[in-house]
Amino acid sequence: MSGRLTPRRWSARLSLRARLIIIGVTGVGVALLAGGFAFYGALTFAVDRTLDDGALAAADEVAVLVEAGRLPSPVPVSGAQVVQVVDAQQRVVAGSATADRLTPLLRPDELARALAGEAVQVPGARAALAVPLRVRAVAAEAPDGPVSVLVALPVGDVLAVRAALRTGLLTLFPLVLVALAAVAWRVVGSTLRPVEELRAQAERISGTGRTERLRVPVADDEVHALAVTLNQMLDRLAAGRARQRSFVADAAHELRSPLTSIRTQLEVAERLGEGGQLPAELLVDVDRLGRLVEDLLLLARADADTRGPARTVPVAVRGLLEDVAERTPARVPVTVRPGADPTVLADPEELRRVVQNLLDNAVRHAGSAVELAAVVAEGRVRLVVLDDGPGLPDEERERVFERFTRRDDARSRDVGGTGLGLPIARELAARVGGAVRLEDAAPPWTLQAVVELPAAGGS
Repeated sequence: MSGRLTPRRWSARLSLRARLIIIGVTGVGVALLAGGFAFYGALTFAVDRTLDDGALAAADEVAVLVEAGRLPSPVPVSGAQVVQVVDAQQRVVAGSATADRLTPLLRPDELARALAGEAVQVPGARAALAVPLRVRAVAAEAPDGPVSVLVALPVGDVLAVRAALRTGLLTLFPLVLVALAAVAWRVVGSTLRPVEELRAQAERISGTGRTERLRVPVADDEVHALAVTLNQMLDRLAAGRARQRSFVADAAHELRSPLTSIRTQLEVAERLGEGGQLPAELLVDVDRLGRLVEDLLLLARADADTRGPARTVPVAVRGLLEDVAERTPARVPVTVRPGADPTVLADPEELRRVVQNLLDNAVRHAGSAVELAAVVAEGRVRLVVLDDGPGLPDEERERVFERFTRRDDARSRDVGGTGLGLPIARELAARVGGAVRLEDAAPPWTLQAVVELPAAGGS
């Protein structure tokens, strides 16, 4: 068993081109072989039937003459027919000019088969001919008793044609298959050449690590679709690598600043030997560092392939909005708009984090107030966070969802975020089939962050 290749292993060693050729040529070969045998069989049946019909028609005509007692001697025939009339004792009582008057064409057992309706082939020597004879027989009633009318036709030419046809099928078909395989090898090779070129390009890109893309074939076929798909995959891989590099660099930068500040203040406190306001100042940096670390851990879990699906349960929106608003220390008033209390399908803790992040962002940029609202429309629930801050240009509204992206006016260490709040909100909302986006708001508000989530049944 260890030294024997199974069919699957054997086929696995062949190239795709070779496998396609083998499958195609085998299929065509089987079809040609079946078609050739069918043609040969149909042709043989048609020729034999034509010969038999002619022989039986001639035998019936002779039988009519025998029964009427008007059989001439010799028996008239058409073409190369050989006719004999034999009695019950196998004696030739009449025959055509080409027939032997002493020896019957058929022996007793052969005559019995012929009278039963079978065509009997005999050597031509029985009629002094060099080619085989095909004999048919019918019974007749002569005035002297029962007789048998035998009609034979030379079939040498027919057998020669059949032999030539068989030889042609057996020799021509392999040649056709070889020619077909050669043509198919070229055609399949030409068809697969773009795939091989894509593979070579992908290997080159993989080896160099550059951000170049595959050349997309002009033809709108499967190879074109494959190239487009591979380019999309390369785009995602490149974006992932870029995001990873940016993540590491920005995380290091964000962590370095608070840690450096803590270290500096601790060194100063150690030299002066007094605390003063140092604990309160340290708590600000420590809290900021803690939030950053939590955000980084959450994003790391969100990027993990092994992370399971969100555990969704019906969540009452109004209570959650009111609780988040109440627990959020804000520099501007935060209110919840009166209205319905819809229910959404979400993970309660993750939904709370989404609302909290959007609220923190709104409070950071608001001018004088922030409002939370819930709206139901077409089976979806929209959680809206509105603020009256400076707003955000359209071209910036998608960029702020990129990790570690912050607006220029949010770069202050005291009020600036980490650039992870909005990306985290979008990641968590997407886990339950939701979406987060920024939109224009009706006055007096300037901007609204919208969380669209699937409504629970009956909402």
